[in-house]
Amino acid sequence: MRGPHDLGGLPAGPVDTGPHDLTFWEKQIDAINVLLAQNGFRRTDEHRRHVEMLGHDAYETLTYYERWTAALARQLIDKGVLTQDEIDAKVTQVRARLGEDAG
Repeated sequence: MRGPHDLGGLPAGPVDTGPHDLTFWEKQIDAINVLLAQNGFRRTDEHRRHVEMLGHDAYETLTYYERWTAALARQLIDKGVLTQDEIDAKVTQVRARLGEDAG
């Protein structure tokens, strides 16, 4: 069975190879990813596996760094570093601070 990332031999449409400006939060996720790897909290194979485990729907609808965020969160939960409740509480705080609807 093909994972959502496995497009070998399938038509995938055009690929935008132009430069992409990263947003501040994307740069933060990249930095967090590097720090977690440097401090032994995640390995590349684990990260790739967790991105691939997101499933087809999430993989196709999330952006590149949104996939990274979801995968890193799952890894930290699986390792007992964070709980889903802690993550949910922080997301609620951030959304309230930014004036966004929590739904």
